[in-house]
Amino acid sequence: MASNIMRPAFAYTVVYVKDVAKSVEFYSRAFGHNVRRLDESHRWGELESGQTTIAFTPLHQHETDDLTGKVQATHSARERAPIEVCFCYPDVDAAFKRAVENGAVAVSEPEDKEWGQKVGYVRDIDGIVVRIGSHVK
Repeated sequence: MASNIMRPAFAYTVVYVKDVAKSVEFYSRAFGHNVRRLDESHRWGELESGQTTIAFTPLHQHETDDLTGKVQATHSARERAPIEVCFCYPDVDAAFKRAVENGAVAVSEPEDKEWGQKVGYVRDIDGIVVRIGSHVK
């Protein structure tokens, strides 16, 4: 029988942002997630998102910059971060509209893709690409 020690659960996606409190509020409003936690220092925030937590932390912090290196941010709208946050909704058009009405920048209107998914793209308040899509049919 295989040991559970070698079967880790995917626990967090950490998004490095300019302002943790603003990003937590933005994702809550624009994408409909409940805030699980925003610490008093505003250096860590979490959203309820099913089995995996979406966490936010500042772009730069002395605890990790020297240890693991500095986070490299994009410098223009023609660049994108090496992460894409994806959310699935039953009504992609309504979710896309909600995101834009709450401050997301529209990149690509929702459209049906050849692989059986409807997908639209927005940028969050830090310029990170967020995919709004349906489950693959």
